[in-house]
Amino acid sequence: MADELAIVGFKRAHQDDARRLIAAGLAEHFESFDPSRNPDLDDIAETYGCENFFVAFAGDTLIGTGGLVRENQADCRIVRMSVESGQRRAGIGTAILNHLIAVAASRGYTRIVLETTVDWHRARSFYRANGFNVVDIDEARGEINFERAL
Repeated sequence: MADELAIVGFKRAHQDDARRLIAAGLAEHFESFDPSRNPDLDDIAETYGCENFFVAFAGDTLIGTGGLVRENQADCRIVRMSVESGQRRAGIGTAILNHLIAVAASRGYTRIVLETTVDWHRARSFYRANGFNVVDIDEARGEINFERAL
């Protein structure tokens, strides 16, 4: 990646590019994207709050996203981690994840959790490699839950 990576707080001006990036990643994995199953993407600022959602840029191009959702006083959840397909395996996901972990720790959370699908093997490997432990696998729903102490 020739351009320096910048991770910044979400702004409404990022809406279309962020939604497009996340939708493309979902369509790539699930072979389609159903907007009705992802209404949170219609207004990211309203859903997550600009202070809880982050975007990664290489130059002027939005190439990654990730957000935090408060679960309770001690725990927060990572949501909507996504990296542009042509930019994967270049450390961008790790940089976004590390940013989210640092923000969570600075806000006093002591645990960070996340969920992905059982068959999303690259995501599962990514989170394990970054210190997350599996806490639950629900084969019937196709979900796997991870956690990491902060």
